[in-house]
Amino acid sequence: MLKNEYIESYIERYKNNEILLNEKRVKLLEFLEREILPRDDIYYFDEQQITDYIEFSENWYFDLDEWEKFLVPFIFLFDKEYNEVVFDEFVIILGRGAGKNGFISTLSHYFISSLHGVEAYDITLAANSERQAKRSAKDVRLVITKKGHETLNAHPPEDYDGVPGEFEAYKSRITSLETQSEILFVAANSSTLDGGREGAVIYDEFHEMENSDIVDVLSGGLGKTQWGRQFFIGTKGFVRGGYFDSKYNRCEAILNGEEEFNGIFPFICELDTIEEMDDPTNWEKANPAFSNPLTPRGRRLLRKVKSEYTELVFEPSKRAAFVTKRMNYIEGDQEHSVASKDEIMATNRPFFDLEGLTPIGSLDFGSVRDFAACGLLFKYGDEYSFETFSFAIKHFVDVHYGYSNSSNSNGGGKKAPIKEWEKQGLMKVIDEPSLDPMHVVNWFIKARELYGVEKIVADNFKLDILRPLLEREGFIVDPIKRPQSIHPLMAPRIEDGFANHKFRFGDNPLMRWYTNNVFVKETSAGKVFLKKEEVKRKTDGFQSLVHALYRANELDEQEEFIIGDINF
Repeated sequence: MLKNEYIESYIERYKNNEILLNEKRVKLLEFLEREILPRDDIYYFDEQQITDYIEFSENWYFDLDEWEKFLVPFIFLFDKEYNEVVFDEFVIILGRGAGKNGFISTLSHYFISSLHGVEAYDITLAANSERQAKRSAKDVRLVITKKGHETLNAHPPEDYDGVPGEFEAYKSRITSLETQSEILFVAANSSTLDGGREGAVIYDEFHEMENSDIVDVLSGGLGKTQWGRQFFIGTKGFVRGGYFDSKYNRCEAILNGEEEFNGIFPFICELDTIEEMDDPTNWEKANPAFSNPLTPRGRRLLRKVKSEYTELVFEPSKRAAFVTKRMNYIEGDQEHSVASKDEIMATNRPFFDLEGLTPIGSLDFGSVRDFAACGLLFKYGDEYSFETFSFAIKHFVDVHYGYSNSSNSNGGGKKAPIKEWEKQGLMKVIDEPSLDPMHVVNWFIKARELYGVEKIVADNFKLDILRPLLEREGFIVDPIKRPQSIHPLMAPRIEDGFANHKFRFGDNPLMRWYTNNVFVKETSAGKVFLKKEEVKRKTDGFQSLVHALYRANELDEQEEFIIGDINF
């Protein structure tokens, strides 16, 4: 078992109810105790680096908070075989005021120092604006040039009679003369943005990034220097659908056991519900600076945040900023899962009696190289039964879910269990370079023999291939030219269906998986249903349901003509 005093103290204080953690940090501890800490056979903590960093920070900067000391050992966690860092990407999401810039400053300064001991270990501080990017660099420069810190400064005042220090501190860069490492800063909109030979890249306020452009450029320099690391540090901002959401969703998948950690350390502090905001004792869930015992800085910050909270009564327009920045919570319908876990599990009910009912067929066939989902929607009273079947290309499920890996025959806890779903008759894996459309056509022919389906509603994309084949077999094909355009119209019906348990999927874990992979985004046109993660978390079956619901009103006519209800 791996041991470290700071980690053990943090976990013990949580278990003794001395600190309050949000759900995602609890899941992080569970992940670490399950996957990392028991593996002293393959990992080790560099205790010297941990001690050196903490002493360096507290000697020249400030006392580190408990949450920072908890994180530090994992920054210096190595694998025994190759002596490489285990976690090379840290995602740190905290409420405003937690001290992230101070943490960035101490890390940057230590990394370029001779204590860290890596030659040419350059640090790039990246942010959306130059002012934000150079904030931590400025803090480091002020520490080096501060009176009384001459033992750090390579160019101390002339009246200093000691040995010059290690660091040159200029406004444009900070350099270690011993390791020849530099701290540089760059704005995301810089016309000269280019990847170098970074040892570490720290993305400050990464929630403001609308896309991954800056990450794509700067991450290209990693790997040229030993122990490359990336740090994504920020608070939940107001940019939805951007890079932050993508990174956040991936962290969620890791913490939920749906994806391997692959070097990512997700440290996310947030309220679990908006109701928790009204009790200040919950605020440490979003901001670990509020954990007891409070530091002087923590006390000042808590007084400030309580004042801001009181002002909301008189200035409600400030609520959105307070909730998002201070409580690290996205309020309202800006973005959320399409259904809660309980609502999704409520779909696990047998279909009602389908005798005498004709379904609407539906199809989501977005790509011929991964998944396609066929569906049949039945309606009786206020309820819908949705039967679905999927096809998947073998190469895709091999690459992303380990389908052909004999040691992963049932998918495991972290991969979609494709083989298991195939055994249950919910899908079929096709060993073809792209999906032959006749698989889809033949499925609907069999569905017509069983249920009499005549109409198939489908995304217009790829219908140039499928439509002639389906119409040749006598089906009526109803194309949707722009599927997302119907989402705002369908949103009330879908939300009502899940909230009031009107959907029956049968015992279909594949359809529940599809649904769990969907999030709702609020746009100027209304709500749209998107993927939580672009590649692995497929939503084809859910989109097929949306297409069918678009024509669900046509099913109402059947209720007026069911043989059992006729009086002869």
